[in-house]
Amino acid sequence: MNTIDRNASVYVAGHRGLAGSAIVRALRRMGHERLILRTHDELDLRNQQETERLFRQERPQYVFLAAARVGGILANSTYPADFIRDNLQIHTNIIDCAHRYGARKLLYLGSSCIYPKFAPQPIKEESFLTGPLEPTNDAYAIAKIAGIRMLQAYRQQYGFCGIALMPTNLYGPGDSFHPTNSHVLPALMRRFHEAKSNGTATVSVWGTGGVRREFLYVDDLAEAALLLMEKYDSPEIINVGTGEDITIRELAELVSRTVGYTGRIVFDTSKPDGTPRKLLDVTRIRALGFRPKVPLEQGLQLAYRSYRETYGAVTTFADGNARSLDACP
Repeated sequence: MNTIDRNASVYVAGHRGLAGSAIVRALRRMGHERLILRTHDELDLRNQQETERLFRQERPQYVFLAAARVGGILANSTYPADFIRDNLQIHTNIIDCAHRYGARKLLYLGSSCIYPKFAPQPIKEESFLTGPLEPTNDAYAIAKIAGIRMLQAYRQQYGFCGIALMPTNLYGPGDSFHPTNSHVLPALMRRFHEAKSNGTATVSVWGTGGVRREFLYVDDLAEAALLLMEKYDSPEIINVGTGEDITIRELAELVSRTVGYTGRIVFDTSKPDGTPRKLLDVTRIRALGFRPKVPLEQGLQLAYRSYRETYGAVTTFADGNARSLDACP
């Protein structure tokens, strides 16, 4: 388990996304200069020929597979075919090319949604494939499960060194703040910011507010990813999280305070909650020495500052009206 050679070529797939951009920041802090980065306009990872051309030309020695089609409960429910198709194509092309073109190691970012809807809490890695999934995002989850099984199969048949990291809900710089297709935390942040800017009296949130979620600042996730790339070599998946969770109601109130919104939060109980609770057991990653550094309140301040820097101090809806928010799957 040696440290990654600083002169080794490292490909970060999805480097402009939330997790991928954080991994790039972490690699650069550690002195890595031979980073292979491609935007979606430069390379469509759903295309096998384009993906193979990259690996044939660049021959990356290490691969961080952070590219994926992602979204919140509304996007997952509305576009299940897109989610399963695009994610299957992306990870199939990258894993196969990494093996055939001699990558030393590949780290695959999965998702906590691969676990059963009613898995015992906190969720241990052993809960994988032991029960039915949350139906609102099962297409995405099945694609991620296929990626995990593909890595395990390539290790078994070819001896390919691939590992699979299961992160909890991530947030921070580089997040998507789409009003309907993003995950719960950035969607809340944008909606409260715009409600404050418009003077909107109420903000509506999907569900009861009673379901519980765990949140990890994305730069902490990146530190864990580099740690695992250097120290972990097992076919078994490994969880990465904080080991702590809060209710969606508590999260909404915390985001509201961070933004400075003083209106009323209304929970739309006619809309689905999603999985009742998703708290990851982080015993294995802690045994390797990982501890998150950024507490949630500090992380929210950093995320909000990033939002304002990226989207401007004031962003408003044209009609000035509050709309429903989606809870994360």
